Order: sequence, then C-alpha cells, then structure tokens
Amino acid sequence: MTTELDEIDEYTLITEEKGQEKGRVLLPTLLFCATILTTLASGALQQGLDIFHDPAAILQGYPFSIAIIAILGTHELGHFFAAKRHRVVTSLPYFIPGPPLPPMVGTFGAVIRIKSPIIYRTSLIDIGAAGPIAGFIVSIVVTVWGLHLSPVLPTPSGEGHLMFGSSLIFHGLSYLVLGPIPAGYDVFLHPVAFAGWIGFFITCMNLLPIGQLDGGHISFAVFDRFHRRISILIIMGLIALGFATWPGWLVWAVLVSIIGINHPPVYDNHVPLDGRRRGTALVTLIIFCLTIVPTPVYVT
Repeated sequence: MTTELDEIDEYTLITEEKGQEKGRVLLPTLLFCATILTTLASGALQQGLDIFHDPAAILQGYPFSIAIIAILGTHELGHFFAAKRHRVVTSLPYFIPGPPLPPMVGTFGAVIRIKSPIIYRTSLIDIGAAGPIAGFIVSIVVTVWGLHLSPVLPTPSGEGHLMFGSSLIFHGLSYLVLGPIPAGYDVFLHPVAFAGWIGFFITCMNLLPIGQLDGGHISFAVFDRFHRRISILIIMGLIALGFATWPGWLVWAVLVSIIGINHPPVYDNHVPLDGRRRGTALVTLIIFCLTIVPTPVYVT
C-alpha cells in the first residue's frame, strides 16, 4: 500500500535522479562538442587556412580533429571500461578544450573522475594501464596514417624554425614508413602525423610514476610504500631535464607537485599481484621508454 505522501516522495526521488543523470551526461557532452570545435580550428590553422576571414574553412581541420580525439577518447575509454569491469564508479570522459592558436593544439587532453574506492592492487594496475596501452595503439595507427601524408622536403635554412624531437617509437615508425631521410632533408608532419606525435607525448606524460597519474597508479600497485620516494625522484629528474633540455619539464614538475605526489591506499593490500599484472606493468614501462622525448620542442 502506498500513501499519497509516499507517491510524492517517490516522484521527487525519481525526478532528482533523472536530473543528476542528465547533469552527468550534459557537461561531458558540451565539453566534447567544444573540443571538436577547437581541434577543428587547430587543424585548419596548421594547414595555413584563414578561419577568421573564412569561417567555413574550419571544416578542413577534420583530419587532425578526428585523429587527436580518437587518441584521447580511446585512452579515457580504456580507463572507463577497465573501471566498469572492476565495478569502480567513474564519470564519463571529460574532454578539455584549449586554445587552437599555435603552439597550442585545441585541447588540454581528457580525464575521467574515479568516484569510488579501488579495492585491490590488481584493479589499480588494470585501470591505470588500460588507458595508456589503448591510446598507444591508436597513436601508432594515427602516426602511420599521418606519415604516409607527410612530405620529405629540404630542411629550411636559417634560424627560428620550430622543431619536434622524436621518441624511439616515432623515429622507428618514420623509418618504416618513409625510409631513411637524406641529409639536409626533414619530415614535414601532416596534421594527422602531428596528432600521432601528440598521442605518444601524452602517453609518456601519463605514464610518469608520480602521484595519481596513470604511471603513479601502476607504481603504487607494484612498489606500494616506495611510491612517494619514486614520485619525488622523478620530479627531481624533471627539474634536471628542465634546466638541461626543455623548460617545459619545469612547468610539468610544478603542476604534478601541486596536484600531489601521494596516492590513496587500496582497501585490501594483501592480494598479491599475479604474473599477468606484473607483465602489464612491464609493458607500460616499455611503452614509457618508447615514447619519452628528452627535448620535445626546440627552435633551430
């Protein structure tokens, strides 16, 4: 038997739940649409198009937009589905739009929020590694596609040219797709190849074993009480690289320090890691070594 008051309360509860569900979907959707717009603009600007005098030209940026969103989306969906498999509650992926004007690329990446505790270290490795591994695979596909579209031209003479360093994986793929580059020549990256380069760089940044980055999750699951020391050591390494190679490492060292170098404990720390999880951790270490670039950007 249900009283009128019970019916009102039940209606109110259902209405509130629908409103909360709509809010959980609305913001990620709006951010996703905004990121499509900013990455379209970035892709068009990379091709030298004047989107301010010809707004319709923004649509020509679709190759870069599709490529970078595919990489970011696959990365975050890797986390999302791994979390679902371990019954960990998360948000939908939040894409973060950014300025499209060079040297920015129209996005600051994407994130998901973990809303419930992670019980086991095995779950921590699965969730932490799923994103970088998935994003790495898509970055390989995007890079091969983009390199096929990239011309090999004489290196510009003079100074003031923006150059991008190559990771081991990017250098290897360039060799496989384009062959050896003659002296005095260089690869001029098509926007799709540039998206692949960004994908590898983002993968590397996420795999840094610091705090609650993806690499931090994996480091905590494997090394537990040594996690904080490892985080501090890596931040010191970033600072050293910042003075020796690229100042951007200093900015990243500050950002991750502000975000935090500690990691919350798992609920049950007594379940040991099996061979498959240790193998997964080793795979992410290999991916990190393949994607790291000591000097990502420099000017001739």
